[in-house]
Amino acid sequence: MKRIFGIAVAALLALAGPAAAQGVIGVGTMSQGTLSYTTGSVIAQMMNERLALQARVQPNSGESTLLPLLNSGELDFAIANALEAAEAYEGLGMFAGRRLENLRVAAVLYPLRVALFARAADGISTVAELRERRVTSGFSAMGSVDTLLKAALAAGGVTLDDVRPAPTPSVAAGADQFVDGRADAFFFAVGAAKVSEVDATTPVRILAIEDSPEALARVRDIFPEGYIATAPAAPGMTGVAQPTPVLAFDNLLLTRADAPAETVRAVVEGLAAHREALIAGFPLFRGLDPDALVKQGLRVPFHDALGAR
Repeated sequence: MKRIFGIAVAALLALAGPAAAQGVIGVGTMSQGTLSYTTGSVIAQMMNERLALQARVQPNSGESTLLPLLNSGELDFAIANALEAAEAYEGLGMFAGRRLENLRVAAVLYPLRVALFARAADGISTVAELRERRVTSGFSAMGSVDTLLKAALAAGGVTLDDVRPAPTPSVAAGADQFVDGRADAFFFAVGAAKVSEVDATTPVRILAIEDSPEALARVRDIFPEGYIATAPAAPGMTGVAQPTPVLAFDNLLLTRADAPAETVRAVVEGLAAHREALIAGFPLFRGLDPDALVKQGLRVPFHDALGAR
């Protein structure tokens, strides 16, 4: 980050003047109570308290509403993951036929980890062992989640044809199907409260994927922004008895191609300069790397102000 920008924090505060003069900066998120909302709220607080910008969180019902608002200029920034952003930018999935070409990445925030979970009593520990077992899938109300599932299965060396799909509208509904005995494994975010809720009645075990170049290649064939990361055995990581390789991808701060360059620079440098304040507001910001806020390999281009394409 220092090499990319080379701007002192004092200079950034000076740059905030013109940005603030444009009025309140809208930071779009998913609905209250979501990871997206908490992430955006902490960033908006940082902008208000540390950068002398006027920012306000604007929650929305989902990415199909949120990202078009950013694209059209009704929002200035938004929180979305790398898959949601890529599908919107390229006109895929729920955005088929309506590319949002004005979207740009402002910063990579932190990794998101997802995995398949099985009953601890079943004695399986890897995704490869899910052949012929019932696995939650479809996720008709959640757009891109099925792509993530297919990538996670591929990393374990299996496909949907190798398992018995258990159709479900959402990851939460799928977890309930697992508890009810209608599925042998369910797909969810690692460390999520819902996994702990399931574990309270039906003890679970996270299923490892293969951590190899070959597995990564299979992931990238389905999900170019996906990668393999370790889920640590730590408080709050329900079902993780030992460090376990799982599917990961990035949560992003998005902006618009026409967003003022000085505002984008100020916010991105603020993320790097005030990382500890962000962590105090939301622990997942421990995954924020000040030297990797801009990275290669995303389908959505970075804002021109950041010197990356």
